Amino acid sequence: MQRATSSKPKILIVLHQENSSPGRVGHMLIEEGFELDIRRPPLGDALPETLDGHAGTVVFGGPMSANDEDEFVRRETNWLEIPLRENRPCLGICLGAQMLVNHLGGKVEGHGEGLVEIGWYPLKATEAGKKLMHWPDMVYQFHREGFSLPRDATLLATADTYPNQAFRYGDNAWGIQFHGELTRVMMQRWVVRGAHRFELPGAQPGRDHLGGRLIWDMHLKRWLDEFLRMVFGRPAV
Repeated sequence: MQRATSSKPKILIVLHQENSSPGRVGHMLIEEGFELDIRRPPLGDALPETLDGHAGTVVFGGPMSANDEDEFVRRETNWLEIPLRENRPCLGICLGAQMLVNHLGGKVEGHGEGLVEIGWYPLKATEAGKKLMHWPDMVYQFHREGFSLPRDATLLATADTYPNQAFRYGDNAWGIQFHGELTRVMMQRWVVRGAHRFELPGAQPGRDHLGGRLIWDMHLKRWLDEFLRMVFGRPAV
C-alpha cells in the first residue's frame, strides 16, 4: 500500500543511538502541528542536502563527544552548514550544541578541574536571555564537556561550573547545554544506564535526579514549550 503524503511541515530530528527518542521535544512539536523526520547518522541514515522540505531541525545529544573522530561526527558537524546557510531554525541540544560550536569555530572541552554536571543545577539568564523569555532557575544536565561561546554568538544563559549554557547565533541557530526533553521514563532509563557516571566529581546521586524532577521539572517543561514556539514558530494553517 502506498503511504499518503502528509501536508504537515516537517522538522528534521537528528538522534545518535538506536533507542534514542526526541522525548518531550517531539511530543510538543507534534502537538503544534509538525511532522517529525527522524534520522540517525550513526546508524547510516543520510542527512538531506537541503532543508527546503523542512521547517527546521533539532540535533539531540548522545554519549559520544563532539570531538570524536567518528565519520558521522565529522559528517554531521559539517552538515550544519546547511541550516546556517539556508537560515532555517536549528536547535542543538547538548552534543548537538557542541557540534554547532565546533562548526562555528569554537571549542568543546571538559572542565579544567574535571567537574561534570550530571543532575539538577542552577541556571541564570543573561540580560539578552531575559529579553527573550523567562528561564527556569534549575535545569537537568548530563554532560562531561562544555563549550566556548562562538564568535558573534549571543550568550542567553549561564551557570557556575560551565558558564556557557545557552546561546543564539544569527537569527535561527540555537544551542543549549541542558536537557528539557526528558520524559519521566527517559530520566529513569538515563539514571539506570548512567549510574556509573554518578561517581564523577560534581555529579549527583540518582535519587536526586528523580527527586529534583518532582520539584523543578514543571518549570523546565513550561520553558521548553515556550522556547520551541520561539525557535520554530507555529505551522501555517
